[in-house]
Amino acid sequence: MKKKIVVLTGAGISAESGLKTFRDADGLWEGHDVMEVATPDGFAKNPELVLDFYNQRRRQLLEVLPNKAHQYLVKLEDHFEVEIITQNVDDLHERSGSKNVVHLHGELLKVRSSVNKNDILEWKKDLVLGDFCQKKSQLRPHIVWFGEEVPLLDTALKLPKRLIFW
Repeated sequence: MKKKIVVLTGAGISAESGLKTFRDADGLWEGHDVMEVATPDGFAKNPELVLDFYNQRRRQLLEVLPNKAHQYLVKLEDHFEVEIITQNVDDLHERSGSKNVVHLHGELLKVRSSVNKNDILEWKKDLVLGDFCQKKSQLRPHIVWFGEEVPLLDTALKLPKRLIFW
């Protein structure tokens, strides 16, 4: 039986692949009021702005590749049972081959119904007004916005307590 390792990753691991982080001096919040692009109220007031913000993030994500840090975490799976808890909304861990990834803040390459948070779809193109779920509700980015519950927090808390922070 393999020993278990839990790794917590954040923006730094994906920055090495070329993704802009949110908190750097020239980061993604620069020029954007977080309340306008990352809250349910912001989406209600100006959904086009919010959709455009995340469409830009999605396009950038589709242009980058996992880096050596992502690849090293995959190699750990040869010797350990590895669980990755990430604050990142990108899919770079999965693209590098990691098998067990918990996305605390959602996933950029997924969308969900505005009225049913469990109605989730894979999504790699731009999301626009008029893109509806089966129940004719506007789709939104599958991102945990400020003021929303973190749905996978309980899942992450149940993992073993030996953590590697990256």
